[in-house]
Amino acid sequence: MPEGDTIHRTASALRTALIGRPTVRFDAPRLVGPSPQAGRTIEDIVSHGKHLEIRWDDGIILHTHMRMTGSWHLYRTGERWRRPYRQLRASIETDQWVAVCFNAPVVETYREPDRRRHPGMGRLGPDLCDVHADLGQVVNLLLSYPDPDARLRDVLLDQRAMCGVGNVYRCEVLWATELSPWAHVGDLSHRDAVLVVNTAARQLRANLHHARRVTVDDVPGGLAVYGRNGQGCPRCHDTIEVRRVGEHARLLYWCPGCQVRLDPRLADDTREMDPHPAASKYLADLPWRRADAG
Repeated sequence: MPEGDTIHRTASALRTALIGRPTVRFDAPRLVGPSPQAGRTIEDIVSHGKHLEIRWDDGIILHTHMRMTGSWHLYRTGERWRRPYRQLRASIETDQWVAVCFNAPVVETYREPDRRRHPGMGRLGPDLCDVHADLGQVVNLLLSYPDPDARLRDVLLDQRAMCGVGNVYRCEVLWATELSPWAHVGDLSHRDAVLVVNTAARQLRANLHHARRVTVDDVPGGLAVYGRNGQGCPRCHDTIEVRRVGEHARLLYWCPGCQVRLDPRLADDTREMDPHPAASKYLADLPWRRADAG
């Protein structure tokens, strides 16, 4: 599935091939909005999280949202497509290149002054793939999130708060920060929010220039928890678990042994946890336990 780093690389490739070239042909079987006209020149291509937009010189903007299924491919004119025509959602042909969007759930056009006209896009948060993004703004958006009881795991995917984090990175960011997937966003301290945002930005930017995602260097496959259900956690060696959560029932991978920070299920200090080494360490480090030990 595409994430912010993938779309960022795609936009870079499309810019190189298409910008400054007049459109020879445009096709979009399910397009919502006016069709870009032949002869118009492509002026800009930008990505924002899983959104990719292409702008023509007459003010028409093609907005595509990849969500979990969409992708853009780039072919030389006459080259055979790697996917069937029935998956086509938009194609842009120039004199040398054909850019094809497959399976994107949202394909629509609008004119530049109306960029915020539809509620589906709404006001997007900063794109963490952009090295110039204001990370302090993202921290403030987390700390002022309108639903403080929302789970942090879900907020990480909310593009109104930040763009670029998909399912893989939300699992990896939560693991790297040792935060529980069941943590409420309203329980984050300023320090926690800074840690989450900086970790997400660092992981995304480290993977902008290669297709293979790597968040930890010393684990086969390069990922700490994602896709590793039933395997040992590289930090505490507990068993990684997986569960479908959220509106779209996406797979969430996490380590129950060491991802316990801000877990509301542990709020009752009378409840003892499993005598796992990581759990014992967590209990021993609680302030009131340290006081008792002293």
